[in-house]
Amino acid sequence: MLAALIVLGGAAVALVMVVRPVVDDALKEITLPLRHEDVIRQQARDKDLDPALIAAVIYRESKFRDVTSDAGAKGLMQILPDTAKFIAFKTGGTQFELRDLGTPQINISYGTWYLRYLIDRYDGNTTAAIAAYNAGHQNVDRWGGKDLRLSDIQFPETADYTRDVLEKRDEYAKEYSSELGL
Repeated sequence: MLAALIVLGGAAVALVMVVRPVVDDALKEITLPLRHEDVIRQQARDKDLDPALIAAVIYRESKFRDVTSDAGAKGLMQILPDTAKFIAFKTGGTQFELRDLGTPQINISYGTWYLRYLIDRYDGNTTAAIAAYNAGHQNVDRWGGKDLRLSDIQFPETADYTRDVLEKRDEYAKEYSSELGL
C-alpha cells in the first residue's frame, strides 16, 4: 500500500512537472501575448526605442490583433488615418495607402516612428509621449508638455492607459527579455 502511494505520488509530481510549463506558457500567451518580435526588435533598433515599450503599446492598443477601432484606428498599433498620412508625408511615403496599415511590418514601422516623434517632441519624457499617443499632443501640451507627470493627466482613460503601458513595459522586459533582444 505504501509503495503504491509513493509510486502514485511520484507519478503526480512527474505529471505536474510536464504539464506546468505548458500551462504557464498558455497563461502567458493569454495574459501577455507577444507576436512580431522580429519586427519589434528591428524597429526598436532603427528608431532607438525600447522594444519592451513597443510591445507594451501594441498590447494596450490591440493585444497583438489586427483590428480597426470605432474611430478608424488601424492595425496592431492603432494608427489613425490622419496620423498615418502625417507620418507618410514626414517620411516621404509617397506610395502609402491606408490599407497598408494592415501589414504588421508597416503598422509597427509607422507606430514606432510616431512614438519616437512624440518622445523627441517631449524631450525624452516617455510618460508624456505615451499620453500623447493616446490623447493627442494638444491635450498633453495643455497638461504640461515635456514636464508632464502621470498625476497631471486630466483624462482618467489616458491616465489608466499611460499607467498600463508603463507597467506592461516592465512586464515585457521581464518575461520576454531574450525575444525582445534586451
